[in-house]
Amino acid sequence: MRILHTSDWHIGRTFHGVDLLADQARVLETIAELVAAEGVDTVVLPGDVYDRSIPSADAIAVCNKGFESIRAAGAQIVATSGNHDSPTRLGAGASFAAAGGLYLRTTPADSHRPILLSDEHGEIAFYGIPYLEPEICRAELGVPQARSHAEVLDAVLTRIRADLAERPGVRAVLLAHAFVVGGVAGGSERSISVGGVETVPLGMFTELGAAYVALGHLHSPQTLAESVRYSGSPLPYSFGESSHRKKVWLVDLDAAGPARVREHDLPQVRGLSKLTGSLDELLTDSAWAPAEEHYVSASLTDYARPVDAMRKLRERFPYAVHVEWQRPQGDPALKYRERVRGRDDTEIARTFLTDVRGEPSESETQWLTRAIAAAVREPEIAGEADTAEPDPAGTELTA
Repeated sequence: MRILHTSDWHIGRTFHGVDLLADQARVLETIAELVAAEGVDTVVLPGDVYDRSIPSADAIAVCNKGFESIRAAGAQIVATSGNHDSPTRLGAGASFAAAGGLYLRTTPADSHRPILLSDEHGEIAFYGIPYLEPEICRAELGVPQARSHAEVLDAVLTRIRADLAERPGVRAVLLAHAFVVGGVAGGSERSISVGGVETVPLGMFTELGAAYVALGHLHSPQTLAESVRYSGSPLPYSFGESSHRKKVWLVDLDAAGPARVREHDLPQVRGLSKLTGSLDELLTDSAWAPAEEHYVSASLTDYARPVDAMRKLRERFPYAVHVEWQRPQGDPALKYRERVRGRDDTEIARTFLTDVRGEPSESETQWLTRAIAAAVREPEIAGEADTAEPDPAGTELTA
């Protein structure tokens, strides 16, 4: 059997407020084309099908179209819910969907009940472990004392081992949505630490003896063991993932033994570029031409904050999604007392003007000096007048 491992579709996700549904539809169509070209029998999707527990109607339409394209290309689909999904909503109609070749596992109770698919060598048991929140599922799993993800996962794996013991000779493929020790987060994953320690040991999977373990949750492709891997998300979901090469794993199962795995790079739907320079440089320098069709994050180094920077950037970079002003002089800790110690009022005021709008001219500096001198003298003059004013009895008041 040939299996394609993809994960973390996050259908409905936005990128700095920009709708990604068109990009997601394109990458799902690419996956369907790969299924047809490679003769894939089963696509596995371990969690985070959607980006929100209540996806929009448009997100559901894109996801369903992706499922339909993959089925039309000849593959069945095994999917689980992730920490972004609503298990109840994703699992609604699971029995009906299975009749059409879409197998959903969204509850802890179903984790040890395999989906049995066959090839020329016999049966393959697909076990789908959804995201397990310790606080929610520990009672259902019979481990009320559990506080960590490892403890609730161990309870599920114990049930899976017991089921496998009753199926001698059956090959096992495991889907799990978890943060496994040794994996590296890419920056766009939501933390799953609520409820206890979020990581689980790699040994929990390698000791199971499964032919392949398809992991979801981390967004970069990673190999933790030869048969234990993350495929990562099919699209980058943060600028921290700009260096990731998105891919899927093609997994071949023989009659026995571990799977044979090879990678397949996914085409880049739209690039990510982080640009640094003054606004004028970014708008005119030909070196930035390759980024004109990318999602752009710009860090501006102008001495004064540019006005209407995003609108101007989008005249050249229509997919600019983030802009920030980075002071050329840096951003030191504002310890006021230390910064003004030993400096006169004119120097302090001059520095303030430099920080907020640029170096004042010589004439501006002279005007500033006179204004400060006048402000300092006025209380003294008023004080002298007060001390010189006689009282009604003709005696002089003292200050």
